[in-house]
Amino acid sequence: MSDQPAKASSKGKFISFEGGEGSGKSTQLKLLAETLSEAGISAVQTREPGGSPGAESIRSLLVEGETDRWDAQTETLLHFAARRDHLNKVILPALDNGQWVLTDRYADSTMAYQGYGHGVSKKAIHGFYQFIAGNMQPDLTIILDLPAEEGLARADARGDEQTSVVHQKEDRYERMGLEFHARLRDGFLDIARKNKKRCVVIDASKPIEEIQTNIQKLVFKRFRLAADE
Repeated sequence: MSDQPAKASSKGKFISFEGGEGSGKSTQLKLLAETLSEAGISAVQTREPGGSPGAESIRSLLVEGETDRWDAQTETLLHFAARRDHLNKVILPALDNGQWVLTDRYADSTMAYQGYGHGVSKKAIHGFYQFIAGNMQPDLTIILDLPAEEGLARADARGDEQTSVVHQKEDRYERMGLEFHARLRDGFLDIARKNKKRCVVIDASKPIEEIQTNIQKLVFKRFRLAADE
């Protein structure tokens, strides 16, 4: 495998969903994929950390176990190792094939969680990203914004409803405390302010159907899709 940064594709479209715990990213991603399918657009649904077999193996190291399982620098490197595999094995091949890619989290989550949340050098995080991906960026990043308290309450309720042992184990970040999650929210909003052309903030406190409509309008306008296709 080449050690050169990944090269962006001009064929498909790449949309990332970002936000804190309980913000509804997974739900809205699936709803957008369904809408795109109805418009005749094939969209790959994926996630980070994970998305490819190798990255999924790394995912368990990051989302399970004690909150202090890793120091911040090690945690950052694990995320980038998973992202490199995800890019090479899933994202880039799909884009090259003309498919759209919708990912539940991408690089902005690393900047928010490890940079703003854990205090890792933002310059270092940016450098790691350039090393594995060059200047490639999503065509659109949708940031679902929600107060940290509300997001954690939603995440707790979701966990109570789930019977999956896997889901119950994947709560390492959720257990990192309110102050940490407040820093995440501030981080995502700051990322959006600094990347206004790519990032759009959506109020995630609204009803699911209203959020879905807002995202659909945004995507169809951004990529000049006909609503009645």
